[in-house]
Amino acid sequence: PLSPHSPANGSSRQLSEDEMYLFDTGGQYLDGTTDITRTVHWGVPTPLQKEAYTRVLMGNIDLARLVFPPNTAGRTVESFARRALWDVGLNYGHGTGHGIGNFLSVHEWPVGFQSNNVPLASGMFTSIEPGYYRDGEFGIRIEDIALVVEAQTESGDEPFLTFEVVSLVPYDRNLIDLSLLSAEQIQYLNNYYETIRARVGPELQRQQLQEEHRWLQRCTEP
Repeated sequence: PLSPHSPANGSSRQLSEDEMYLFDTGGQYLDGTTDITRTVHWGVPTPLQKEAYTRVLMGNIDLARLVFPPNTAGRTVESFARRALWDVGLNYGHGTGHGIGNFLSVHEWPVGFQSNNVPLASGMFTSIEPGYYRDGEFGIRIEDIALVVEAQTESGDEPFLTFEVVSLVPYDRNLIDLSLLSAEQIQYLNNYYETIRARVGPELQRQQLQEEHRWLQRCTEP
């Protein structure tokens, strides 16, 4: 874990199916650092929770699939992660992402989307993590790690850039309102789920984790 957390008698309480949970997870390994946040609801989310989650996901997808010129500063494209929230008067009060160190710092300078970060370049790793929070009610964040890569564009004199999401964890289907998503966003999700199945599925089977493999197949259906 990124930091030690343990329940205390004064602050611990029982989990229930009637609320949202935000899991900010990660670990440091010899071949890299992970920092992945997922938000889940095991019961029946409210219409606001479902819409807010879906719009956070839309922002995550819109930034992840963006194609942009080389030497673009992160702050120039940051608002793509917020636009779906802005459309309905919602926002979040933290940064949209930070660099990730390779077995170094979880928040690794100088990559990111703030005004004092360096321009994005191929080979950089950054998080993409829009969110939405209601004090005392619920919090949503969807965080993936993405690699800056060259984009396959049909024309142009110099290679443009885009992101390749390397965090392979499904999103919570229970919280997605498909009617809000565009055809391109749905196609992106389906491609992402195909990648998760192809890369994570065989490893779960190799380790004979059948229950986990069934869960993965269920969560990555088109």
